Amino acid sequence: MLPNRIMEAFELDIQRLEEVEDSKSSTVVRCELTNSETVFVKIPYSKIKFEREREAYDILKNNVRTPSLLATWEGDDTYSGALLLSKLDGISLAQQKASPNIAYEVGILQGNMHNVAPSDKTVLKGIDNEFSNWTGFVERQFYSFAEDVKEVMEASLYKKAIVHFEKLKELLPAPDGPSFVHMDFRAANILVDDKGIAGVLDFESVRFGSTEIDFTKLYRDYLSKDSALFDAFQEGYKTVRPMINLELVLSFYQFVDAFNSIGWSKRRGLEEHFDFYKENAERVKDFVL
Repeated sequence: MLPNRIMEAFELDIQRLEEVEDSKSSTVVRCELTNSETVFVKIPYSKIKFEREREAYDILKNNVRTPSLLATWEGDDTYSGALLLSKLDGISLAQQKASPNIAYEVGILQGNMHNVAPSDKTVLKGIDNEFSNWTGFVERQFYSFAEDVKEVMEASLYKKAIVHFEKLKELLPAPDGPSFVHMDFRAANILVDDKGIAGVLDFESVRFGSTEIDFTKLYRDYLSKDSALFDAFQEGYKTVRPMINLELVLSFYQFVDAFNSIGWSKRRGLEEHFDFYKENAERVKDFVL
């Protein structure tokens, strides 16, 4: 579960280990130490994801609450690297009973994150600024995953999906940013405690870009369940920064998310991720048929 070389690098005196189940991409291990402290070790899927995650903690410091980055290990020929993270108390938003008050706070959280802009003074190795050619970035991601989707999707449905993408792309408003965009801002990556929002997790996919892409997964998993949640979220967000017209972008990015998720499932192993693949295949059909 946790290689000895990583435990030795972080000098961890471990009493109990438990792998975190909801980490779709990287390996995350909860470590209970003999001194009663709890920390987390994250082993990102790739080197670029390791670099993004490491840089994000410094960028978000004093802007958004995150776990503390206690130490890093640069990796070797087998592992991309590892991050030692403090524990944030709380449970995921996905486990919390939904309420407009919490949705309002989530809006503030995401607004604060989107207010973080790229700095001219900092050279980053992992986090790219995609804002200047935002449409090109979205296209590159879509057509990269399309190569995988083509292998598992019926040909006529695949063609309709491509046409759907090109049609909706032309209707997008001007990009909003450049902002720090999480790219995986979903309920499972937001922690809540008895006081409200405790923090946000998982920065291996982050970019600087347009905010419009960043509402999709939260809407899919949480905000779409109740219009009161959606309204409260937007009100909270607007206390920090202006909110784009989500009606103009959500349909496009929900479709792109479902399509790209099919490609991701194929790329990472269809058998292992079959349920995720099947769920998103049905979503694509709903969009284009």
